Amino acid sequence: MAREPKVSLIPLGGLGEIGKNMMVVKYGENILVIDSGLMFPEEDLLGIDMVIPDITYLLENKNLVRGIVLTHGHEDHIGALPYVLKELNVPVYGTKLTLGILGGKLREQHMLDSVKLNCVKPRDVVQIGPFKIEFIRVSHSIPDAVALAIETPVGVIVHTGDFKIDQTPVDGEVIDFHRLAQWGEKGVLALLSDSTNVERPGYTMSERVVGQTFDETFRQASERIIVATFASNVHRLQQAITTAHRYNRKVAVVGRSMVNVVSIACELGYLNVPDGLLVELDEAAKLPRNRIVYLTTGSQGEPMSALTRMASRDHRQVEIMPGDTIIISATPIPGNEKLVSRVIDQLFKQGANVIYEAVSGIHVSGHPSQEELKLMINLVKPKFFMPVHGECRMLIKHAQLAREMGIPESNIFVGENGQVVEISRRSGRFAGRVTSGRVLVDGLGVGDVGNIVLRDRRQLSQDGILIVVVTMSRDTGLIVSGPDIVSRGFVYVRESEQLMEQAKAKVKQALEKCSSKKISEWASIKSQVRDDLSRFLFDKTRRRPMILPIIMEV
Repeated sequence: MAREPKVSLIPLGGLGEIGKNMMVVKYGENILVIDSGLMFPEEDLLGIDMVIPDITYLLENKNLVRGIVLTHGHEDHIGALPYVLKELNVPVYGTKLTLGILGGKLREQHMLDSVKLNCVKPRDVVQIGPFKIEFIRVSHSIPDAVALAIETPVGVIVHTGDFKIDQTPVDGEVIDFHRLAQWGEKGVLALLSDSTNVERPGYTMSERVVGQTFDETFRQASERIIVATFASNVHRLQQAITTAHRYNRKVAVVGRSMVNVVSIACELGYLNVPDGLLVELDEAAKLPRNRIVYLTTGSQGEPMSALTRMASRDHRQVEIMPGDTIIISATPIPGNEKLVSRVIDQLFKQGANVIYEAVSGIHVSGHPSQEELKLMINLVKPKFFMPVHGECRMLIKHAQLAREMGIPESNIFVGENGQVVEISRRSGRFAGRVTSGRVLVDGLGVGDVGNIVLRDRRQLSQDGILIVVVTMSRDTGLIVSGPDIVSRGFVYVRESEQLMEQAKAKVKQALEKCSSKKISEWASIKSQVRDDLSRFLFDKTRRRPMILPIIMEV
């Protein structure tokens, strides 16, 4: 009897975490990749700029990868592509704004000419290997977001991407209920659905609610207005621009990513900006304070963002003044709460009136709440269900919701990154694992900062460093000069002279223990110094600084 055909779903990111979204669909000798996002670093990832998925599995199967399809233009779905495409140059498919934002990133990396970008629009159908993919319009906090209906020889897989059900979207482009329902009538093998807001009952409010709050806030503000939001939240930017025009205010854009997105969105027709409304920062500084609105980055308290630098009085062109109204139109990403709170406190200290999500209707989510998730399941009517895009508790709650909607528990798969879900027309199962994880990006280095480097950074940040410098005779093995000790982040030498003298004596004792060893046995001598000094300092201070012995010979 012939083997039943099977399709594999392999998440390489986005499960058990917020961000870093990447899903692999594999049939036979063919792989389709959905999204390629980044994640912003958590507090323990000292000095790391961003986190991207580990694509070892894709590189091991390079000749099987047929293409990458994108659901929308947010960083957590496209941010890793400049790194991935250096290793895996395959065709990329996305809607106009998504490719516009991606194109800006690739241009910065001098990669734009070497990557094949294919522009699609909702209801377009493309054939990529054995996969026939239809792009279906959905509402989200960025225009041009789509869900995917992927026809495979086994059956249809629907991937929602990030979505919400907004009956009154800012751009008037309502989610394509009709097409989703048609796929549901035809029969859907598996649904992969966004889990980010599954903990919220009811429905997510329409984006237009924020416009109403903007109107009220702009009307009451007597001085400058500064609006901080995600640069890619084009609908939010449009509402701020429209409201500024209504109240006869000019708009200036602050922050590199905000400038880039506004420029691309205007160029592609996704932002409607009246002539003469946008002004440069130099011109904005000359206008009356009740005639200007700043659009800025920094809604997540990112250390180098424009709003954070304004809050710490470190921005070269915009200084916070008493009476300024500052609107932080975003919810903190999990893990960023402290950073955002610190920025809000600093702004209040400078006399600004800060309006933020916890105390106002200044932000609505771009993700579906429970009733919208139920509606998606009812529209699509899948046989198998896999929650995606969320932390572990969110995936489990979404699975519970699917069970309540009548999907059998045996047909629901709460997976982990790297875990293979294998589905046939009749059954599904977990079928092993592939390599997955996170790759840390630090400056121009991709993946060169690992656990050992992070451990060292952690130790340096907690207990500091001691550098021990000593010069020894090559012939006799005796100390010629030193030891000298340099302390950074451990103790202030001038206030700890006695401790430093005792430490030097301890180093001399350690070197005397090594007097019988050849001067060429550097590793052994350094290890003796490091161990003896480390024990001494821990006994005296209960701290373990990093100790770097430097031995020079003459």
